[in-house]
Amino acid sequence: MVDLSRLLRPRSIAVIGGGAWCANVIRECRKLGFDGPVWPVHPTRAEVGGVPAFARIEDLPEPPDAVYIGINRAATVEAVGVLSASGAGGAICFASGFAEAQAELADGADLQAALLAAAGNMPVLGPNCYGFLNALDRVALWPDQHGMVPVERGVAILSQSSNVALNLTMQRRGLPIAFLGTVGNQAQVDLSALGIALLEDSRITALGLYIEGIKDVRAFEALAARARTLGKRIVALKLGASEQANAAAVSHTASLTGSDAGARAFLRRIGVAQVTSLSALLEVLKILHVAGPLSSNRVVSASCSGGEASLMADTGLRYDVVFPPLVAVQREQLRAALGPKVALANPLDYHTYIWGDVPAMRACFGAMMQGEDLGLGVVVLDFPRGDRCSAADWDLVIEALDGLGGPVPMAILSSLVETLPEDVAERLVSLGIVPLCDVPSALEAVAAAAFLGQEIEPVPVLWENREGALPPSPAASPPGYFRTEEAQGGVLSESIAKHALARVGVRVPRLEPAATPVEAGEGAARIGLPVVLKGEGFAHKSEAGAVRLNLASVAEVEEAALAMRASGYLVEEMITGAVVELLIGVMRDPAHGFVLTLGAGGVWTEILQDTQTLLLPVTAEDVRGALDRLRIAPLLAGYRGAAAADMDAIAGAVLAVQAFVVAHADRIEEVEINPLLCTPDRAVAADALIRLRNIEIEGGEDAA
Repeated sequence: MVDLSRLLRPRSIAVIGGGAWCANVIRECRKLGFDGPVWPVHPTRAEVGGVPAFARIEDLPEPPDAVYIGINRAATVEAVGVLSASGAGGAICFASGFAEAQAELADGADLQAALLAAAGNMPVLGPNCYGFLNALDRVALWPDQHGMVPVERGVAILSQSSNVALNLTMQRRGLPIAFLGTVGNQAQVDLSALGIALLEDSRITALGLYIEGIKDVRAFEALAARARTLGKRIVALKLGASEQANAAAVSHTASLTGSDAGARAFLRRIGVAQVTSLSALLEVLKILHVAGPLSSNRVVSASCSGGEASLMADTGLRYDVVFPPLVAVQREQLRAALGPKVALANPLDYHTYIWGDVPAMRACFGAMMQGEDLGLGVVVLDFPRGDRCSAADWDLVIEALDGLGGPVPMAILSSLVETLPEDVAERLVSLGIVPLCDVPSALEAVAAAAFLGQEIEPVPVLWENREGALPPSPAASPPGYFRTEEAQGGVLSESIAKHALARVGVRVPRLEPAATPVEAGEGAARIGLPVVLKGEGFAHKSEAGAVRLNLASVAEVEEAALAMRASGYLVEEMITGAVVELLIGVMRDPAHGFVLTLGAGGVWTEILQDTQTLLLPVTAEDVRGALDRLRIAPLLAGYRGAAAADMDAIAGAVLAVQAFVVAHADRIEEVEINPLLCTPDRAVAADALIRLRNIEIEGGEDAA
């Protein structure tokens, strides 16, 4: 790994180029307070940005620690070579037109290879990179305006978008940003390497990421592991969701799971919290900086308004945040502090009876904090406009919280961003009180910070080994069998797929393949009526009218088969008593291993879009946790007195599918069961699909 210390914390800086961008770098360095030498380099100009220039890199007084290269791409490669040979500490390449543009420029990839060769062991950020702002050491290798100021400690933010990074510097939420950087196309130094270098700095408290894709998942795993070792946490806003596959997709899983879903499951597996907006990203970082990861997602909330209390309660339903009922000690102390007129609940509306009374407010807030296993205490408070109103009474709320103390962190939350002035937010940070704003973003941030407070046991994902040696199976799994003649277009027939899955423990209905309507009727008689009839050769049988349920006589079966005009038929036992229908899908993701999708199945798959994704391997506990996070979880548990599904049977089915995938990891592209019919005493695969990779399959009854 290259040494980034001189580049990130330079004592001397060179700026190569004479355009406005380079002049801006010089200006921003001085503006942020960098007190070391800044040396412009330009072959013809006497000065750049008001500073005398050197004609050549070789004319510099000494090898610079950090260099901002703001010239064209070909000249950039030449400059990098000279800098590396001279012993410079590192460079930022502003120019574009390298590998990121190879679709438009035929020589883009070759030029990037030349750049890497020229750099040698000298670290390079970019190309196509804005650079970074180091507010700890007052370094601004940055070609534009920004909103950062010097700090003694704070969070680091890395972004794959320079413009998003620029916008984040303009935040007014009281978040101390110690370092903000961009990585460009990550030709040499990628986001993970830069992240590790920053986390090693004791002045950095947490790391925020804006990422569109993960270049090296192994390196990213190392970043997450190092953060945990150092007692720090990472939160990411992950973009780049794939468009759903078109209606002709063979399976539902293919349209629900893509590389983005794999990336999200991967981040969760390695303990990186995820948020859905830039606002939530900033809010999580504030929690981490002031309080660290939260011990739980159990929150108490107090406000002097019923509307705010309701807003907190309703918004909390959208996130993994719990407002636990008040316990006896809380009720007793609150009643003493608030009197008999206030209804006691969490979230609490404490009315205005104690407004302006610091001891009474302190008693109220302290009583709320007596709950069990709390992760955070919140006081909802919106400050008035300072240009038109007085905030003197609002300041008393801060005084009440400041004297409270206690092991559970406290926050002041404004319902709007505009009603938490920046100077108030900064004051709260200095007092160890988390300044939160915007209720949805804040509660999403609380859920993320609570996730980061969980213990994470690193589990390697299931990868294909390119040398051919497969990972050990987490469960004993006898091989299934494939027959070459049944794999049409890489897809096994449903009959063969079900037999293969049954061999590893997946429960399937009694079934009989049939070539003609008469054979279908005979098969139905052997299975026992009523039965299900399916026509073979259709990607989506239901849409094609190739599924008939509850056929009660042989004549009905034969008549239905004639109407389908299918190439073949499958007659199956009719499974009744299902509490809910589930989807189990596994797809190979070339970047992240095998991705498991669990969700609402049958006709509800596309309608509800209710899924959870995990990376293999998983445990029964992982499966149960994912099922609990589904919106249809109440149906599984037995909704309104209905019977509950057999959760052990469901988990067993998922683990059996996993065993099958592990046993055949070199040839499986996709496995799907949809629906898995979940009854109170079993879980049965009513439909199954196995799609193989584009490899030759050995024939024979026992081919594996």
